[in-house]
Parts: sequence; structure tokens; C-alpha cells
Amino acid sequence: MPETLGFIGLGSMGTPIATNLLQAGYGVRVFNRTASKAAAATQKGAVLAANSSDVAQPGGVVLTMLADDRALEEVCLAGGSFVERLGPGGVHISLSTIAPATSRRLAEHHANFKVDYVAAPVFGRPAAAAAKLLWIVVSGPAAAKQRVHPILNAIGQGTFDFGEDPGGANVVKLCGNFMIAAAIEALSEGLTFAQLNGLDKKAVAEMFGKTVFACPAYQNYGRQIAEEKFDTAGFRLRLGLKDINLAIQTAAASSMPMPLASLLRDRWLGAVAKGRGDMDWTAIALDVAADAGVK
Repeated sequence: MPETLGFIGLGSMGTPIATNLLQAGYGVRVFNRTASKAAAATQKGAVLAANSSDVAQPGGVVLTMLADDRALEEVCLAGGSFVERLGPGGVHISLSTIAPATSRRLAEHHANFKVDYVAAPVFGRPAAAAAKLLWIVVSGPAAAKQRVHPILNAIGQGTFDFGEDPGGANVVKLCGNFMIAAAIEALSEGLTFAQLNGLDKKAVAEMFGKTVFACPAYQNYGRQIAEEKFDTAGFRLRLGLKDINLAIQTAAASSMPMPLASLLRDRWLGAVAKGRGDMDWTAIALDVAADAGVK
């Protein structure tokens, strides 16, 4: 019989992931700082915990899907945290996109309580999470990864292992988000270029999505930019800025220049300054269009 899991963070990604765990037969104890956001999960059978530490069972497994490094550190490092409650034999699966250095620091902290830390950031938007179509990258202790493999199978379509360094999976995730941001910038500029020269940008996006750029990033983001659907945020622009900054900071620690990432940071920073931080991160297309005089 599947075990009962703990789950912290029921935002646009966390809720469908927790729901899929319930559908796979797991018991799920959930906590969210804004309790009302837990309603969708509790209506499907999840049990609402009074605080973040109460989601854990000694020796069990807790998953977290939180917005940033600070939010994750707050629930992990506080006295009496779920990490302490897990204790020997426990496993923490971190699904969040955070700095590799943060994962390494948290893994050291967890080791003090004989808890294994597995980094497992995901690629995919809320619709992909709901459909169990996430791609998951993992790193951490081999035995812990083997233990949680069925859990990850219940929420995604495939898992890629990047070794035992707890920061390894986060490097891959930041690499991927950097490349997606670069694709969004390229799409925004290319489709605006086509529009200014009298073409239907929807038709142009569709052609490229079926031919030389026949991949989900160009297909989905190209369609979204062409249709100008920016208000419904599958991934908020301000979180995209956070990830670009993390990539630049991680690269700096390796003495690696990232000139394109610096350009992207300025584009995303400008969009946040204009009040677009809670729009979808494809909304940087509005700035590209404005630069070109397109209303």
C-alpha cells in the first residue's frame, strides 16, 4: 500500500502535482501558507496540516514546491521544521527551481538529522503538471533517488539523473530556463519582425513550430506570443527574472561570462519595472513590440 506523503506549496504547480499523487493512491498531507489555496487538494482527499512540520511522518517523504530559495529555506531551516520531524530515514524531494548552492547547503543541513535531500526540479507548466507530462531532473543520494522513483513516476513522464551532487539537477534546471528565456526573446523579436513586414505572425509561428523549430518551447511559446495571451500566467515573469539572475550568479561563481543572459536579465527587469511581473513571462514580447513602435 502506498505511503502517506507530505506536500508543502500548493500554487499553480503544486496543486496539480499533489492531485496526481492522490490519484496514484498515495495519502497526502498538505500545507500552504495561504490555507485557502489548499482547498482544491483537500477536496480531492488530501489532509490539511496545521503547519509545515506536521506534513511529515518520521522516516517518511516530503515534497516541496515553493517559489524561491528564501521560501524553501524558511520551511527547512526553522527550529522544529519538517526536516527534524522526518529524522533518520526521511527523504525531502525539492521540486523548486533554486540555486545549486542552496541545494548543497540544504543537503548539509538535512544530513544533521539523517534526512536525505533529493533535488528534483521540473520542466513543464501547470497544464503539463495536471496531465502528468512533466520532465523531471534529479540529483542526490542514489538510494534516496531509487526510493522516490515511483513517486516521481506518478507526477511526470520521465526522469533524468544527474548524479549525487545535490546541486546538479538545479544547474540543469537553470540551464533549461535560460535557454527557454532566450527562445522567448528570439520568438518575440522574430514574430514582431514578421508583423512589421506585413505578415500574419500566427501563420509564421505555426510554420516554424512545424518545421525548423518543431519543439514544445517554440510551438507553445510561439503560439502564445502570436496570440498575445499574456495575462494568464503559466509561469510568472518575475519568477523568470529570478531564474535568469540565479543562472548569472551561478555562472559568475564558475568565472563564466553569459552575455546573452545579461541581455535577458535587462529585458525581464524592465518588464517587471513596468508592472508586468505577475503576467506570463512571454509578456516581454510587449516590450519588444513597443521598441519597434508596434501598439
